[in-house]
Amino acid sequence: MNFPLYIAKRYIRSKSSQNAVNIINFITFLVIVIGSAALFIVLSGFAGLKTYSLNFSESFDPDLKASPSVGKFISIFPEQETALAAVDGVLAYSKELEEKVYFLHQQKSHMGYIKGVDDHYNKVTGVDSTLYFGEWLVDDIRGVAGAGIYSLLGLTIDNFRSPLEVLVPKSKKGAINQGGMNTTPYNQHQVVLSGVYSVAEDLDKKYLFTGLSVVQKLLEKDSTQISGVNFKIDETKNIETVKDRISTIFKGAVVLQDRQEQNSTLHRMLNTENLATYLIFTLVLIIALFNVVGAIIMMILDKQQNSKTLYHLGTTIKELRRIYFVQGTLVTSIGGLFGVLIGSLLIWSQLAFGWLKINAYLAYPVEYKLINVAIVLATIIVLGIIAAKIASSRISKKLIS
Repeated sequence: MNFPLYIAKRYIRSKSSQNAVNIINFITFLVIVIGSAALFIVLSGFAGLKTYSLNFSESFDPDLKASPSVGKFISIFPEQETALAAVDGVLAYSKELEEKVYFLHQQKSHMGYIKGVDDHYNKVTGVDSTLYFGEWLVDDIRGVAGAGIYSLLGLTIDNFRSPLEVLVPKSKKGAINQGGMNTTPYNQHQVVLSGVYSVAEDLDKKYLFTGLSVVQKLLEKDSTQISGVNFKIDETKNIETVKDRISTIFKGAVVLQDRQEQNSTLHRMLNTENLATYLIFTLVLIIALFNVVGAIIMMILDKQQNSKTLYHLGTTIKELRRIYFVQGTLVTSIGGLFGVLIGSLLIWSQLAFGWLKINAYLAYPVEYKLINVAIVLATIIVLGIIAAKIASSRISKKLIS
């Protein structure tokens, strides 16, 4: 058996004759356990929060989206639609036309976006699953608004007597052709709501969904003009290969973005917050692991006579240093393992019972990931090795003699 490991294990199990040393060793071990448990809980909390936040956007975002590379609109022709349907890996696709508009209802107004979608839109996104009440688009004259728009404008479902007014400026070409002092400078359309969706506060105040043909007419566009195409992709296929084939069909006139690229700002923000929190808690652990250095030095002084005996029996200074180095590494590793175990129990209890809540109905989101277990253990072990190395380097011939 490895001699330094054998002695180090004996030192860990045995109690010191000095009660103060025992107390210091216990406090050091407790600090490691608490620190590693706290780091694991925080990482699990951020993982859950990230998944929870992305779930909102994924209700609106397709697997892949094609947007114009230049300008706001593109044209899609029947032969291109036939080619898109034949692309291996494309399960479904949907056309959309989006524009910023002015909503008006009973002297209340709001700026938002109207999004015209075809019959396949709810097949490529999960938007219909976000309905708060009502139905998804029943026909082209109906619309589905966000809960924020619904509340701000005082709207009601199936209100044909007082529909929502949608106003959008006319194109310059249309304004010049029609002219006249009495001609209004905007196009107008009335929408009767069939349903209301609810996702997040900013999205709830942003969109009104209605039929694609209605929005094309409102914006003075022909049946081929759209602002984007949404795709549902087969997960077993290589998305980069699918992107290349779609780009070829549009002859490079579109920019293709997967789900993460569509929410790059949100992903960067969540990843930055996660990294910042990890670094802050790691700094706390670094400060806490100074206790390990102090505890090992106290152990060296307490076991000084034992070390002297081992030295005279033939143990080298290098081996003595290795004994205390192994001891410090074992203490931090075992403490980190206990901390992760305690953190895991707390996370599992939160997943099972939801004892910590954001509000009366929503439990704080957490997610158990093996990668977080690996990160915490790796952090604790690396910091423990550094601390043990610093402390064990205090062993010298002068100290032994």
